[in-house]
Amino acid sequence: MTTIVLPFLAYLIGSLSFAIITSKLFGLPDPRSFGSKNPGATNVLRTGKKLAAALTLFGDAAKGWVAVVLAQHFSSIYGYGDYAIASVALAVFIGHIYPVFFSFYGGKGVATALGILLALNPWMGFGVFGTWLLATYMWRTSSLSALIAAGLAPLFALTLFGFSVYTGTVLILSLLLFWRHQSNIKNLLAGKESGIGKCADRPGDMPPE
Repeated sequence: MTTIVLPFLAYLIGSLSFAIITSKLFGLPDPRSFGSKNPGATNVLRTGKKLAAALTLFGDAAKGWVAVVLAQHFSSIYGYGDYAIASVALAVFIGHIYPVFFSFYGGKGVATALGILLALNPWMGFGVFGTWLLATYMWRTSSLSALIAAGLAPLFALTLFGFSVYTGTVLILSLLLFWRHQSNIKNLLAGKESGIGKCADRPGDMPPE
C-alpha cells in the first residue's frame, strides 16, 4: 500500500507550481499568460523580478529534492527498495509538468529534475548543474543549456549507478525534458529562440485587454 501512497504524495508535492505561487505572492501576472506561457523561473524572470524568479527556481528544485529524500528515508526504515524511490522521483516530476492544483498545466521540469538528481546523488546533481551553468555562460540560452544538461545527465547516472533502475529513471526524466522542450527545439533550429535577459514578451509589453 505504501508503495502506492508514496508516489501519490510525491505527485501532490510536484503539483505545487512555485512559478504561479510566487507570482501571486509578488502580485505579478500569471506566468501562463505571457512570454513563453511556461510556469517556470525563466518566464517569471521576464517580469524583471529577479527575487521572484530565484524563489521559483529554488522552490521547484526543492520539491523534487524533498520528495526523493523522504522516499529514501522511509525506504531505509521499511525497506521499500530502489524501485519505490525511482517511482517517487518520476511521480514528483510528472506532478510538476501536470499539476492537479493548476488544471494540469505545468512547467517543463528543469529545476525539479535538478532537485531529483541532487537527492539521488549530489555528485550527479552538481555535475549536471555545472554543465547547465557552463552552457548558459557560453550560449546565454536557457532552453539550450537545459537540453545539453538533460542530454548528459544519463551519462553521469551511468557512471555513478551503472545499469540500474536509477540510470533508467534519469534517462526517462531526460526524455521527458526533451519532449517538453519540443517548441524550444524548433525555435533553436529556426534561430528564433530568445536568450536569457531578453525582454521580449514581458507582460508590460503586451497590449491591454
